[in-house]
Amino acid sequence: MTTARQAADPEMSLEQSKYDPTAGTDGAEEDTEDVPAIENIDVELQQRQQELDNISDERKTNWEMIRAFLVCGAAFFADAYLMFSSNVIVMIMGYVYYHDSADESRNVVPNKWSTLVKVAVQTGCLLGQLILGRLGDRFGRTGVFAMGAILVIISTVGASFSNDAVRGFNVFVFLFIWLVLVGIGVGGDYPLAATITSEYADERSRGKMMAAVFAFQGLGNVSASIVAIIVLACFKSAIQSDVYTLDYVWRICLGFGAIPGAVSLYWRLTMPESARFKEETRRRQLATEALHELETESLLAKPACIEAGETGSAQTASADPQHTREAGGGAMCEEQTTRRLTDESFSQYFGQWRHLKVLLGTSLAWFAVDVAFYGINLNSSVVISAIGFSGDVQKDDPYRVLTRNCLGNIIINLLGSIPGYICAVFTIERLGRKPIQLFGFAALTVLYIVIGFGYHRILDASNVAFIVLFTLAQFFQNFGPNVTCFVWPGEVFPTRFRATAHGISAAAGKLGAIVAQAGLMSIKDRGGPNAFIPHLIEVFALFTLAGFFVTFWIPETRGKTLEDIEGET
Repeated sequence: MTTARQAADPEMSLEQSKYDPTAGTDGAEEDTEDVPAIENIDVELQQRQQELDNISDERKTNWEMIRAFLVCGAAFFADAYLMFSSNVIVMIMGYVYYHDSADESRNVVPNKWSTLVKVAVQTGCLLGQLILGRLGDRFGRTGVFAMGAILVIISTVGASFSNDAVRGFNVFVFLFIWLVLVGIGVGGDYPLAATITSEYADERSRGKMMAAVFAFQGLGNVSASIVAIIVLACFKSAIQSDVYTLDYVWRICLGFGAIPGAVSLYWRLTMPESARFKEETRRRQLATEALHELETESLLAKPACIEAGETGSAQTASADPQHTREAGGGAMCEEQTTRRLTDESFSQYFGQWRHLKVLLGTSLAWFAVDVAFYGINLNSSVVISAIGFSGDVQKDDPYRVLTRNCLGNIIINLLGSIPGYICAVFTIERLGRKPIQLFGFAALTVLYIVIGFGYHRILDASNVAFIVLFTLAQFFQNFGPNVTCFVWPGEVFPTRFRATAHGISAAAGKLGAIVAQAGLMSIKDRGGPNAFIPHLIEVFALFTLAGFFVTFWIPETRGKTLEDIEGET
């Protein structure tokens, strides 16, 4: 039966008429009876298909989120292993290269070479965070992320083969060069892993996922000591008969750091960009094209304006000056808006105080916490020696001294650091970033004051009390600013600058680590071996107190989407 609309439009097909809301209104009754039934069936099929598509999209999104989490977590595991293994590697190298030295210098790497090795990865990290963070915003997060992994793998293998030159550089200089390259790749993981995880996650789980990625750092720290104990056990009899066998041990321990990166390299190479970064890239590309069109139109209009200027422009302007101003103003406003989307530079955005203070807050807080965090964790052997757990480096069996140092590091981390990471992961979405960071800084300030001013009295009274205070400090570093300083910069900055700004914040932290190791810890022996340690811990309290106050410059991000946060800041 032909409907009224079909009669008016002979080209309208029967299939089209089934979906036309007016089809059959002027036709016979049988059309009005059949069409709704067909429409209901089609609508139901469409709804079911849409539900299946939604389930498929949700599963795909969940898998991409899980894969991003695991790959970024593996990256941080490897990074922490390489950063914190330097502590035990320097101890082992003391037995290899200074076994024949006299008195207190025997089996101990001189302070200048020890410091050089320990700051190598930190120096590279600072460079990598700045350079690879910027490249991540410019060329994409995942491609640069994979490039960093390749650099870490190659450089780690190269570092494990470091040796003395016949003339010129010794093994420590070559090791420094290789470890700086390792650090560049490691440093890039900070802004890129944080940004990737942040952009894949939703507002309900974003903080938890980012904190969990960073918590792999604790596992990497513990694993460095576990691997060292295993390798030492494998060479135990050889070490006890010939101490120079330890030359194999430190190289194997260091080379092991390339394995996690190699295992996860394929997934880094095949990881897609986040939807947010793709959308930002598309938006900026459209804005660039629109600006190009505006500029082209402006150039084409200039000759006409010049030609008409002498004949009719003055008359038009005098006839309707308001219209002229509105037309010119509208075009100028459109061009300025488009140009802002394409040309707004990093310096222009952060030239505004409301944006700059957030960047200063994240950077200074990270600097403050890392002065204390790396000042202690890169020198955990000092603390272990202070409680008499490790033994005498000059007199005792090398295997026993090294094994007990590694075991002490594991115990300290399992008592303090690991529980701190776990608490941060499971409470960051409930408590928020700001309360955790403020309370962490406050607790650290109090603990460092107590430990610093009561250092010798506490040790003389009870080693157990000293260990409890020290592990509490380790706990509140991670259930506090060490985790939140990583999470926050991945949320509070716009997509186009997120990796760059996170890299700057993280680089400020690594600058703090270098200041602690190359500056503060270099004077730890003033007045005698480790005699200045109590005063350094007092200095750490000043830094954590400063971190407490700059935290107020950073807005809370709990429960907000990245788009909402960008609009507010």
